[in-house]
Amino acid sequence: MKKKEIKKLTKTQIVENIEKLKKDLFNFRFQKVNGQVKSPAKINETKKSIARLKTMLEVKNA
Repeated sequence: MKKKEIKKLTKTQIVENIEKLKKDLFNFRFQKVNGQVKSPAKINETKKSIARLKTMLEVKNA
């Protein structure tokens, strides 16, 4: 996700997106183990998106 997109989200939307991305990351890890990963870059991109969302969540809570 882009920073501009994240800034427009509410706290509940951020939390929902974090949960969705965590599930996606979990599935990517299983695909990696089984050799079914189509795009390995998606794993790192998902991790970075989770980090960005968590950062914005902390900023909005402050």
